[in-house]
Amino acid sequence: MSSQIDAVILAGGMARRMGGDDKGLVELNGEAMIKHAIDRIKPQVKEILINANRNQTRYAEFGFKVISDEHSGFLGPLAGMITAMGKTDADYLLVVPCDCPLLPLDLVPRMLAAIEAEDAEIAVASDGEYEQPVVMLLKPSLRDSMKAFLEAGERKVDFWYIKHHFVVVSFADQPNAFVNVNTPEQKQRLAIEITKS
Repeated sequence: MSSQIDAVILAGGMARRMGGDDKGLVELNGEAMIKHAIDRIKPQVKEILINANRNQTRYAEFGFKVISDEHSGFLGPLAGMITAMGKTDADYLLVVPCDCPLLPLDLVPRMLAAIEAEDAEIAVASDGEYEQPVVMLLKPSLRDSMKAFLEAGERKVDFWYIKHHFVVVSFADQPNAFVNVNTPEQKQRLAIEITKS
């Protein structure tokens, strides 16, 4: 039986480096940043959830369920993941940020193959040099562990997953896959990249 996989796109942050603009809604080559992420992962998963803490009505226009952090106060990606893990019945949850418009089109099959080969609980993507802590495939049953970690005052995703059986999946063959947009300058550079590809 094949595993059921849902996804959450994290769009719940403050985007301070983008001048406070809601990053998922910032336009890149004529489309909202989150739309690029949706287009990349939609064929790879059953359901998509969007985690957003503002502009929920605009996010709902993309046609997917919008969920806000259970924990108030913009506590970072862990808060969005915890909320999403409580809203899915899938075997695995794919987590991606809203500001990675070039996500791999084979992200899920490669992450799933690695998890199953290692009998791991979590697969974390890597660009070949660095782990990408907010690009993960994980078991929703880990929710209590993540919640306890956040409620203990911890915020760093990688500090959480190293406590579990995880596997790192390299996408070194796609060096731009996890390029993200934090500043208007990066957005401009990426628009040029996408036009070239």
